[in-house]
Amino acid sequence: MKVRLRTPEDMDACVEALAQVHAADRYPVDWPDDPRGWLTPADLTSAWIATEAGAVLGHVGITRDAEIVRLFVTPAARGRSLAAHLLDSVRAAVRGPLKLEVSSEGKAAIALYERSGWRRVGSSRAKWINAAGEPALLHHYVNP
Repeated sequence: MKVRLRTPEDMDACVEALAQVHAADRYPVDWPDDPRGWLTPADLTSAWIATEAGAVLGHVGITRDAEIVRLFVTPAARGRSLAAHLLDSVRAAVRGPLKLEVSSEGKAAIALYERSGWRRVGSSRAKWINAAGEPALLHHYVNP
C-alpha cells in the first residue's frame, strides 16, 4: 500500500472508491450529482490517496483553512490502518493545527480520531439531513 498525492488522472478511481463507500455506509449521505466536484471542493489545497495494485483504497483532502475533508477508506481495505496513514500524510505536509468535523453517525471514525488523540471541541447541527431524516449532529475536532 502506498499513500501519495492525488493527481487528475486518479479521479475516475477515486469516484469508484467513493461509490463503494457510499453503497456500504451512505457516505456521503446523498450521492453528489458531480462526485468529482464533491471530491474537489473549491477550498481544497491538496488531496492524498492510498493505492494498491492500481486501485484507490482511501482518500483524504485538506482545505485552505486546515480542515480535513473527504476522508474515506473502501470497505474491502478497512482494518489496515489506512485512515491513520492518510491522516499522517496530511500532518506531515501541513504544519500547525488541523481540524475536522464528523457526523455523530460515524462511530468508527470518531473512535479512530479519539484513539489518535484528536480532541472534540464542540458540536453543531449540519444543514444536511442524516440517515434518520434530521439535521446531522456534527462533532468538531482539533488534532493533538
